[in-house]
Amino acid sequence: YLYFNGKLIYKKWFDHGYSKVFDRGAWGKYTNYSITDFNLEETPPFFKIQTRINLIKTENGGRKTPIVNGYRPDHVFEYEESGIIKYAFIGDIQLGNINELNSGEEAIVIVRFLSHQPIEQHLKIGNKWWLHEGQSKIGVCEVLDIKLPSITS
Repeated sequence: YLYFNGKLIYKKWFDHGYSKVFDRGAWGKYTNYSITDFNLEETPPFFKIQTRINLIKTENGGRKTPIVNGYRPDHVFEYEESGIIKYAFIGDIQLGNINELNSGEEAIVIVRFLSHQPIEQHLKIGNKWWLHEGQSKIGVCEVLDIKLPSITS
């Protein structure tokens, strides 16, 4: 458990091997390491997923502003029967040579997932998942290609 000013912002379930960020603002602001710290020895390797991304139009509930390189929404592969998000994975979107991607647009991008998450079961070519900002669904992604993390000894 990680608390900040008495508020739970992060929890890791060691017996299951996954974790959850409860307060993204505090987590990003008050932690020393993030998915962008790939040059650090402590940072685990990551999966690179070539993805077709479709952002939902603003008038259909999508974002009002474009996304940019390094954007980190919640990545949701499964929902409970009630429709509640079952688990949100951590991953960032690399737009390559695209400056920004607007609501209603489609592009081929790279999504990077840290490998310490139990995500392997969802990484199959053709699988789709949803992008969320909180409970708001803002886009859909489809796996086109997978690059596994390199293992060095």
